[in-house]
Amino acid sequence: MTAPSADRALKISRHSLRHLRAFLAVVETGSVTRAAELCFVSQPAVTQALAKIEQTVGLPLFSRTPQRIFANPAGEILARRITRAFAFLDPALSELSPRLRVTTTMAQLTSLVAVRETENFTLAARRLGLSQPAVYRAVSQLEQEAGRPLFDRTAHGIVPTRAADALAQAARLAFLELEQADADLAELTAAEIGEIVVGATPLAKSFVLPRAIAEFRSFRPNLPIRIKEGPYPDLLTALRRGEIDFLIGALRDPPPIGDVEQKTLFFDTVVLVSGIHHPLADRANVTIEELAGYPWVVSPAGTPIRGYFDNLFAQADSAGPKSIVETGSLILMRELLDCSEHLGCTSRLQAEAEIGRGLMRALPIDLAQTSRPIGVTLRRDWLPTLAQKRFLELLPSAAERKGNPSITRTYEAARRSDKA
Repeated sequence: MTAPSADRALKISRHSLRHLRAFLAVVETGSVTRAAELCFVSQPAVTQALAKIEQTVGLPLFSRTPQRIFANPAGEILARRITRAFAFLDPALSELSPRLRVTTTMAQLTSLVAVRETENFTLAARRLGLSQPAVYRAVSQLEQEAGRPLFDRTAHGIVPTRAADALAQAARLAFLELEQADADLAELTAAEIGEIVVGATPLAKSFVLPRAIAEFRSFRPNLPIRIKEGPYPDLLTALRRGEIDFLIGALRDPPPIGDVEQKTLFFDTVVLVSGIHHPLADRANVTIEELAGYPWVVSPAGTPIRGYFDNLFAQADSAGPKSIVETGSLILMRELLDCSEHLGCTSRLQAEAEIGRGLMRALPIDLAQTSRPIGVTLRRDWLPTLAQKRFLELLPSAAERKGNPSITRTYEAARRSDKA
């Protein structure tokens, strides 16, 4: 989730890490004096940090009595997000050097992330709108404090070390929590801050997402929604890096990695399809051997649908098709089926609209055994904003309102399975 334009954003991330640590220390101790001692700064410096943060938020964050200072509801919201940000950041900093928790700056971390992602100081500087020497100096300062290089300089470019990867990942997730803080605080004044970023597979785009977005708009008409498309591995990487909020698509068994969790929405099966004028289109029976003789449009290797397709021929002890086009695009599949004798293997729910409009035909091959769960993949430690939580709550009903009794039944089965 990224912050919106500067004229509307709160931008908690503009504050220094020292200011944010001082804020947390005041929340935890209830004392500006004690917070100053813990942070090794003067009392006026802590007071100034609090004033600057409250100015950014535009709301008071504390209630004060002669004996103690208390975080009010807005202050508690901000403290929760800042705490989560440091929970990501501090272990990675301590792993390199204990001193880094005290000395590291926002500028150093943003430079590190940019260099890690571009693997080039000049490109990183261009992305950040800074000079190349400034970015180089920021990364060098981190390396000096860590007592080790964070990038290996080779003849072919800059290669991040494992330590640089770990710190950059932690910094990305910490920055995300600060951006989420902007959105959480904006809810208090009914402002539209931030956006929802959804990673979507082709099935999600054609089936569940349109209905969920349409209903969400009745609650939040102006909050930006961005759909990020791509192969599942790329979307999973983007999810883990915090570049998307959640991923909708076929679930993996077992889950792909331990830092994500999966929640089932409904089940789908695979269908084999042809163009309406294909020689097999009106046949009541089709053999596996006949299918192998035609060219095919199928999902890329490594996807669940491709696995079902390959198993179809393997289980029948039949040589698979020799002519294959790999794509995740239903539009390309539909057009190829319309202008040639290609056959397709795809999601039944994704193809339903095309079949219903007379643009494709489902072939008479029973693939009930290919039932697979479709759902949401989340970062295991993710804390959604109110808007993100509302959007997620709409997904099950968006799938159910498709009006297909089998979907309703499989959705209910999925819900019972999640509860079990």
